[in-house]
Amino acid sequence: MTSVLVYGAYGHTGRFVVAELRERGFDAVLSGRDAAKLPGGRPASAADPASLDRALDGVDAVINCAGPFAETALPVAGAAIRAGVPYVDVAAEIEANLDTLALTADTAVVPAMAFFGGLADLLATAAMGDWTAADEVHVAYGLSGWRPTAGTLAAGRVSRERRGGKRIRYAGGRLEYRDDALPTREWPFPEPLGSRPVFAEFSMADIVTIPRHLEVRDVVSYMTVDAAQGLAAAGERDAAETFVVDVVVRAGDDERRIVARGEDIYAVSAPLAVEAVDRILTGRTKAKGVATAGEMFDAADFLRALAPHISVSEGG
Repeated sequence: MTSVLVYGAYGHTGRFVVAELRERGFDAVLSGRDAAKLPGGRPASAADPASLDRALDGVDAVINCAGPFAETALPVAGAAIRAGVPYVDVAAEIEANLDTLALTADTAVVPAMAFFGGLADLLATAAMGDWTAADEVHVAYGLSGWRPTAGTLAAGRVSRERRGGKRIRYAGGRLEYRDDALPTREWPFPEPLGSRPVFAEFSMADIVTIPRHLEVRDVVSYMTVDAAQGLAAAGERDAAETFVVDVVVRAGDDERRIVARGEDIYAVSAPLAVEAVDRILTGRTKAKGVATAGEMFDAADFLRALAPHISVSEGG
């Protein structure tokens, strides 16, 4: 049986990943920093390379679900590279994604294989189709709400610290760091959501994954204002949100649109990450070494494989 190590297996997203692996017939090997939460598992510390090497011994791949990824991505990816096995993570931290994408490896390394980062990259790549370049990619997130996990909040704090409190955007073919407030506007989501107020330049991992391999001048992310304000909420996550991810690609006067719909932004990261591992292990890839979702996989085919977790339609 093919074995996949899940680092951070007892976390919110990690539990979804473990369940998805088992449902698809993989042997899920549990790992993480807290030995007390891993009865029968393989505890390992990101600060102890030898412990990571022991944890990865004999496995076929690793999925890293343990944030903040600023602390775990490079150590766990490094252990995977030493072991010669594929590495996938669900990091939404822009800086951690940049760190991982700067690695060199003979084996597959795919960061941000999650709702934020991987999904929009696949959608934008599929929408581009036969276009070799585009002027703009717009990624609008319509969430019914957003009660973040403790891990999401911790990751956000680390990212803000790493960029000195500045916000970040991708414009004119490069990353820019700014001190001004987020602009607001209305976004025409497809029905039944309809037009909603959004924060523009609400940058997620998409501004790293998409321009990594697509020739595009501007990548702009949007978040519904109500959902963004939910990030300030404290307490336990008690409900799953529904979502619409509306991606518009523009080249000159031409425009292409693709929309993904589903429920629970954390749960859907599991089929994204597990499908990625499955495709890597079965040789269904377009690239070698370090790559993003849209760069590594046939985007349209990958999106079809995500049903029934995510429904995708072109043109809205």
